[in-house]
Amino acid sequence: MSEFPRTMVGGVSMPRLICGSNWFLGYSHTSRAKDRLIKELFDTPAKMARVVEVFARRGCNAFMSMQSQFVAEALREVEQRVGVPMLWVTTPAYKEPGNPDTWKASVDEARELGATFCFPHQCVTDPRIDRVNRCLSPQLIEHLAYVREAGMVPGLSSHAPEAITCSDACGADVETYITPYNAAGFLCQVETDWIQRIIHSAKKPVMTIKPLAAGRLLPPTGLSFVWSTLRDCDLVTIGTMSTYEAEEVIEISLACLEQRKAEVELQYTRSKSTLVG
Repeated sequence: MSEFPRTMVGGVSMPRLICGSNWFLGYSHTSRAKDRLIKELFDTPAKMARVVEVFARRGCNAFMSMQSQFVAEALREVEQRVGVPMLWVTTPAYKEPGNPDTWKASVDEARELGATFCFPHQCVTDPRIDRVNRCLSPQLIEHLAYVREAGMVPGLSSHAPEAITCSDACGADVETYITPYNAAGFLCQVETDWIQRIIHSAKKPVMTIKPLAAGRLLPPTGLSFVWSTLRDCDLVTIGTMSTYEAEEVIEISLACLEQRKAEVELQYTRSKSTLVG
């Protein structure tokens, strides 16, 4: 059984497939009702750990989320079950929403919970990108410096492609960048061919998110697109709601990278009865 390919990010060996958190923590990008369903399904860290464990056993021992005690407990359980350390990519916001003075408290919390990476979340990063002067605001630079001082790997979590171009242009202390990238253009601020161009020109590896456009794309469609258009150093973050889905997206991803047919069964409905046999 193949173990997932890896890349280096800020001196840390990372699997190119990262387990995402929206389908555990209740961020469906669909409806409030769907958010509620997700939270009710994953109401304990142990339930989340069962799914994350599938990723970890295939070499995908990385997880992306906000910092929280709930997630920390789930990741510790995965480590005990699998026997490998989980690399946690945290994306803190301000401890008090809208109050930059509470940034250090958010970073300290991420460090205490065991994060490896710490990136200002989109709600912190994007308002502090200086598109006119192609740089980051002094405040955002200070945020990154504190992450480095706290002993974690700094980067940027953003929905704006300028987070990549501006941080590269001003030589900011970032080791990677998080950005949406999918065939549907969901949450991408410019066309996907432009996002691809920016990723390919980035000075550091890029952690892409939302490859299936929050469930709007089928796994073979969405994963084929991202894996065939990213560089070998770039990463894909994907969330699933079950162990079965985790196994499936790992197999499809490996098939894409190995240029072979994925060994997965197609979903079946009565309307497809005339297509088989």
